[in-house]
Amino acid sequence: MEQNLHIITLGVKNFEKSKKFYSEILGWKISRPQEGIVFFQAGGIVLALYPRKELAEDAVISPKGSGFSGFTLAYNAKSEAEVDEIITNLKSKGVKIIKEPQKVSWGGYSSYFADPDGFRWEVAYNPFFEFDEKGSLKLD
Repeated sequence: MEQNLHIITLGVKNFEKSKKFYSEILGWKISRPQEGIVFFQAGGIVLALYPRKELAEDAVISPKGSGFSGFTLAYNAKSEAEVDEIITNLKSKGVKIIKEPQKVSWGGYSSYFADPDGFRWEVAYNPFFEFDEKGSLKLD
């Protein structure tokens, strides 16, 4: 298997509410609109939203679950000021901020917010990361 990631699919409890959150609150553009699933081009990766029950059925797992899911999603900003701007904007739209922007132990600056299903999004500035001309992280 090649070292590549193409799609992250979030199983959401209320499909329309989540679709509205990502498209209207975050301002993301829907790609390839179709019934029952939504796709957002996110750099070189696609973020998909799909009803939780159907996704669990497809993955052969129970849709019941609680607590920390073991992962977070992240947006890397180009400055501490950009982190502050994003969080201020989300607060003004009623988004639940989990952790206020602050300096962190690894040398960066970050904050967390939650989407309608409680998926944790980190908005971080990492002074050790670079971006390519398309805005994707460049690690090598």
